[in-house]
Amino acid sequence: SIDDSDFENRYAGAGFETLHKTHEQLYADHIANNPYDSNDDIYWDWYSKPAYELADATLFRAVYSKKQLVELLADFWHNHFNVYFWQDDGVPLLVSYNRDVLRKHMLGNFRQMLEAVAKHPSMLYYLNQNNSNDAGPNENFARELFELHTLGAENYLGVRDPNSVEKDANGIAVGYVDNDVYEAARCLTGWRVDDDLGDWEDGVEKTGNFLYYKPWHDRFNKLILGQYIPADQEDLKDGHDVLDLLASHPGTARFICRKLCRRFISDAPPESIVQAAADTFLQHKDAPDQLRRVMETILLSAEFKAGWGGKVKRPLEAVVSMMRALNSEFIRPPGGINWMLGLMGQALFERRPPDGYPDTREAWMNSMSLLYRWNFAVGLTENWMDEDDTGYKIFSDVFAQTPAEMRTASSLADYWIQRILNRSLPESGRNAVVAVMAQEYAPDETLSEDHARYALPAMIETILMSPEFQWR
Repeated sequence: SIDDSDFENRYAGAGFETLHKTHEQLYADHIANNPYDSNDDIYWDWYSKPAYELADATLFRAVYSKKQLVELLADFWHNHFNVYFWQDDGVPLLVSYNRDVLRKHMLGNFRQMLEAVAKHPSMLYYLNQNNSNDAGPNENFARELFELHTLGAENYLGVRDPNSVEKDANGIAVGYVDNDVYEAARCLTGWRVDDDLGDWEDGVEKTGNFLYYKPWHDRFNKLILGQYIPADQEDLKDGHDVLDLLASHPGTARFICRKLCRRFISDAPPESIVQAAADTFLQHKDAPDQLRRVMETILLSAEFKAGWGGKVKRPLEAVVSMMRALNSEFIRPPGGINWMLGLMGQALFERRPPDGYPDTREAWMNSMSLLYRWNFAVGLTENWMDEDDTGYKIFSDVFAQTPAEMRTASSLADYWIQRILNRSLPESGRNAVVAVMAQEYAPDETLSEDHARYALPAMIETILMSPEFQWR
């Protein structure tokens, strides 16, 4: 296993106060028994503190942990099963959603992950499942379950009679229609949160846990993806049947694996690797390490090895890679980092629609997103991002990290280009970097120490602003 003790020691010293709490403790301490008056700001500060600490810890892990694949997957799965930070009823519970659902299952079994997502209060609140009952089933969660979480829009067949849809060899519909969404919403009625804060409902407490509330469940028969679901099944079985059908569907395998390949290989990954990963997904659908096997199929493929330059870094990747490249030091990340991420378009956990942040070049290669990346590069390199209110600081000592024997513009440029990019720049790009460092000096002339100290940050910023730094 990877020795991540340096990160673990840093994390222990960061002083996070709420991230160790269980789901039940988060609900009790920050929602049900919040000790402050809701008319005071301190009430809302305490209420939202776990989520703010989660955002800080996410940046902390991304910068300092050696388990970078874990962090990339945590980001991927949060965007796949997106939940908005400021979902009013359960902001503190974002901590347990991230830790006990996404991180726990992201290299495990997809069916188990799907059920954990469907039963977590963060998702139940976010997509209005918490009030779905037999008198008025709410289709919001059911629709996203099909369209975003499993089969994907690529397997949507429109408004059709479900009996007209082609079936596979097992009698399962090859895609879904609107009627499947409505019927799934009926199957999931009564899936809610145990959150009777006002002591108004019989049989409902205030633990903040998942609750199957039988009085709200639609007990009658349904038809999902061509499969008949009889009336009066045992508790929860209607919903479990829906999840079983979706998690084992070949369309789900292709959709999930296409998204993973898009994340790790290119915006338009070759169909060969998508199908290979989907085959692994289905072959090991009952395995406890199903998703680990899928990732191995992708990461060991020839398509992955040939994938350099097929992606552009999203803002979070750009910001984290800058901090890692400069060995930036912080105990807790200043709030300005997430604020800048917001200006770039990717504030942590703040995507309002349920589709998650986009994952293609077109979404991020725009003038405003790039402008704020450049501003961040300057602020980080020149140490302008300290936070006065909290005292949180971030420091990048680029001069101390530069070998003392390198004192020409050419040697400094070559050192930092290789260190940051791990590859050479085209001649025109290299010449531009050298020119920023040299200024009035010749490229191979020895620089004074004052000049080296003065010009080095600007040269590094030029590399961080280069098109090549945006690729991955």
